[in-house]
Amino acid sequence: MMFTAEVKVMPLKELLDPQGKAVSDGLKNLGLQNIIDVRIGKHINLQIEAATKDAAASIAEEAAKKLLANQVMEEYTIHINTL
Repeated sequence: MMFTAEVKVMPLKELLDPQGKAVSDGLKNLGLQNIIDVRIGKHINLQIEAATKDAAASIAEEAAKKLLANQVMEEYTIHINTL
């Protein structure tokens, strides 16, 4: 079966997000004062061939741990969809 894994990688909340800070400052300069915080991350879609949804989730988890996210500075979530 084919599955799509959506992997969302974000900086840890405890760490400064320089890109988010730059965008936040830019939005404030544009008069958008109601935006309190901006965090910028990555959204990655993987197409996975696996026997089950759990197997696809396991493959996506391994990819996230080994390459897609730096676990020292980032956290990730995974959502699996059936194609």
